[in-house]
Amino acid sequence: MTKLTVTNLINIIKDKASQSKAALLSKPTTLSLLRATTHDSFTPPTHKHISTLLSSTDGSRATASSFLELLMDRLQNTNNAAVALKSLIIVHHIISHGSFILQDQLSVYPSTGGRNYLNLSNFRHNTNPTSWELSCWVRWFAQHIENLLCTSRILGFFFLGKSLCDGEERVSCLTNCGLLKEFDSLVTLVEGICKRPDQVNMNKLVGEIVNLVCEDWVVIETVVIVEVNEFKERLGCLEFGEAVELVCCLKRLEECKERVVMILESQQGLWDSVREVKDKVGMEVYKEKGKVHKEGRKSRFSESDRFSARVISSRDSLWFPSGRLL
Repeated sequence: MTKLTVTNLINIIKDKASQSKAALLSKPTTLSLLRATTHDSFTPPTHKHISTLLSSTDGSRATASSFLELLMDRLQNTNNAAVALKSLIIVHHIISHGSFILQDQLSVYPSTGGRNYLNLSNFRHNTNPTSWELSCWVRWFAQHIENLLCTSRILGFFFLGKSLCDGEERVSCLTNCGLLKEFDSLVTLVEGICKRPDQVNMNKLVGEIVNLVCEDWVVIETVVIVEVNEFKERLGCLEFGEAVELVCCLKRLEECKERVVMILESQQGLWDSVREVKDKVGMEVYKEKGKVHKEGRKSRFSESDRFSARVISSRDSLWFPSGRLL
């Protein structure tokens, strides 16, 4: 049982006062939000509270927009770590399970997203050791959500709550540049997960966040595997610059292995594929560097050499960007 301290008592009184005010002013959405984001540092918002809150705010774009503004104000104006974490859990729920209207409004709020989208990178709450520890989780979880939003924008949809049964077909239609952009964003997402704070004093609120990110990883890993396998199909179709960029991304991903294995359940097949593709592409980069070096030492080409270099063979014209034959 949580020890009732003066701080906890004050927080309980704050929650009751805020909820009573919202009830008197007949603001059901505000009341539902306050109930889902109390100052209690040890228990997450219930699924019932979140479901009730979101189901009552996705009727129209105007309603969804007003709710998002209310939620963001709650998130960015609080100096309490528990309130911030619970608000972030609601944002995460919108990303993974929200209606199209809510997700659409989230994607354009504010109009300029990007790094530090949620403005919580400097969040601090040092009232007591618990709030100080939770502050680390606020900063990390906010960054994870920002990375999810960024990756979703690049993919063109909120991928956590979508069926990925057609993932292979989707990525096969991407250009090399588009695929690399997606892959780089996914690697950044994995790198962010690896920065997860250590669990010193586990409580249900932190445990809920850990579980949510573990569920995210199952989807993220699936998408990463599909894209690594797609790169395997395109090994002979990458430009030199694309190959170098891919090797860099694969190295960054491989550097995450130890931490990922430590904090998450991971498929060994992922890391085997990453190493295989990295080694093969790295070898091609090495060979290409050697060619460039040798070519640079030649004083001039013969006309026949220049002509043959300009000819596109019939075989080349039959390849899609994915590397598959027509």
